Amino acid sequence: MKLTEFFLAELDREAASSRQALQRVPEDRNDWKPHPKSMPLGYLASLVATMPSWIVSMVKQDELDLKSPAAAKFKPLEWRKREELIAALDTAVAEAREALQNTTDDHLLTSWRFVVGGHVVSENPRQTMIADSVFSHLAHHRGQLTVYLRLNDSSVPALYGPSADEGRMN
Repeated sequence: MKLTEFFLAELDREAASSRQALQRVPEDRNDWKPHPKSMPLGYLASLVATMPSWIVSMVKQDELDLKSPAAAKFKPLEWRKREELIAALDTAVAEAREALQNTTDDHLLTSWRFVVGGHVVSENPRQTMIADSVFSHLAHHRGQLTVYLRLNDSSVPALYGPSADEGRMN
C-alpha cells in the first residue's frame, strides 16, 4: 500500500472518530476546564476540529515556523455552535485530502521542520510528522476531549471500543 493511500484511509477513520466526539460537545461551556492548567473546552474542541489541516503544511511547505505570519492560519477557531466545529472539521479534512491526493510517496519521505522563532524543534520525514504530529497527536487531544465530555455529563462515544454510554457488551 502506498503511503498516500494509507494516510487517506487514516484520515477517514480519524475524521469519523473526531466527528463523533465533536457532535457531543456542549455549546455553552467553551471556557470550562477541569483544572487551571488545562486548556478550555472550546479551544480543545477547536483543536480537534482543525488538526487535520496541519497535513497541508507538512505536504506543501518545507517547514512551519510558529512565529511566522503563515502560522496565523493556525489560530484557534472561535465557535458557538457544534455545527461550526463540524464544518471546520469537514474543511480541514477536505484540505488534507487534497494535499495527500496531490503528493507522492517520495515527497512524503523528504524532510519537514517544525520551527519556533527560527529554532528547529523537530525535523523528520514528512510521513513521520504526519503520523506523529497529526494522527497520534489528534488521538491524544480527542481522548482529552472525551474526558471533558464525561465531566460535563455529555455522552462519550465508543471510538476504539465500548464506552460507558455506547456499545457495551453486557
